[in-house]
Amino acid sequence: MDEVLLRSLTPSVIGILVRRGADFAAAEDAVQDALVAAVRAWPAGAPRDPKGWLVTAAWRRFLDATRADAARRRREGVAEEEPPPGPGPAVDDTLLLYFLCAHPSLTPSSAVALTLRAVGGLTTRQIARAYLVPEATMAQRISRAKRTVSGVRFDRPGDVATVLRVLYLVFNEGYSGDVDLAAEAIRLARQLAAAVDHPEAAGLLALMLLHHARRAARTASDGSLVPLAEQDRGRWDTGAIAEGVAVLQAALARDRLGEFQAQAAIAALHADARSADETDWVQIVGWYDELVRLTDNPVVRLNRAVAVGEADGPRAGLAALAALEESFPGSAGTEHPVPRHAAVAAYLHERDGDLAAAARLYTEAARKATNLAERDHLTRQAARLNARRML
Repeated sequence: MDEVLLRSLTPSVIGILVRRGADFAAAEDAVQDALVAAVRAWPAGAPRDPKGWLVTAAWRRFLDATRADAARRRREGVAEEEPPPGPGPAVDDTLLLYFLCAHPSLTPSSAVALTLRAVGGLTTRQIARAYLVPEATMAQRISRAKRTVSGVRFDRPGDVATVLRVLYLVFNEGYSGDVDLAAEAIRLARQLAAAVDHPEAAGLLALMLLHHARRAARTASDGSLVPLAEQDRGRWDTGAIAEGVAVLQAALARDRLGEFQAQAAIAALHADARSADETDWVQIVGWYDELVRLTDNPVVRLNRAVAVGEADGPRAGLAALAALEESFPGSAGTEHPVPRHAAVAAYLHERDGDLAAAARLYTEAARKATNLAERDHLTRQAARLNARRML
């Protein structure tokens, strides 16, 4: 059974059913039923025309469901005129499904789940495992999302920026369960970048490739995190880096800078350095300045403070962090509104020689860590500094 083939055909089959008169929710349900039938039937021998087989099977299931539903009898005027078997016109509906799944009425988590189901071709069980939630919970989330977009027509213009953000969320889900969401996001981003004439689509693809290239070096054999400066750069994927840089250069040449391109440029500068000491931090600060201009995002300002600390010294980084604090102040005894604020402050204080403050901040950051590997890493940093202070 070729799961990759089934996954790649899912968007176009859903699109064909929608063009024939099915709404999105009904089309998606019918295609999922057809995929289950394919899993059962194809091991004995795949059909010559897999797409045509799926279209025919899904359309028949849609007709059966429509005719059995008295509340939808008015659709039978469309349903009774059954098109001939086969895929129909060669129309690529993948992009339309991206836009539909990223409808602004959906929450980000629902949009990501729906994208993985309808465009990525993943099962509800696979998505639930990736999110580490019960399958029933994910089924309810997807059902609510489908109901939300069921009345949205495919002739409505889509928002590329929304689609890109959904894909970035998919990528940032990382690697868990039996589904590699990062690789899945890259696969989907390739399709989108090829389908739309938008430099930020290319910028996002470049960013994903450059980040993904460091995947093998991010964790040690025991599963612990390896910071960027300590990673074995010989384990980085040079092919993915070269592709990411080429995609980025083509996007930048169009002189329509966006935030994903700027982030990719920063990732490219890290990838270009043969060692951490050779990193061009001055250029990286410049790109963070562009990102601040484009987004004025507090997380961007936080990362800029790290870059300033590397380029101009820890005191300059702490000053940049203080400026961020003035704009987005934290409250004593509560979680700072900017993620990773305590970890960055700890790193800069350590570089400035204030080990007591750094150890305290690493401990605080560990309490707020969102995953076990990060928590363990920050806890070890605090323990290391406390041990040094006792010498």
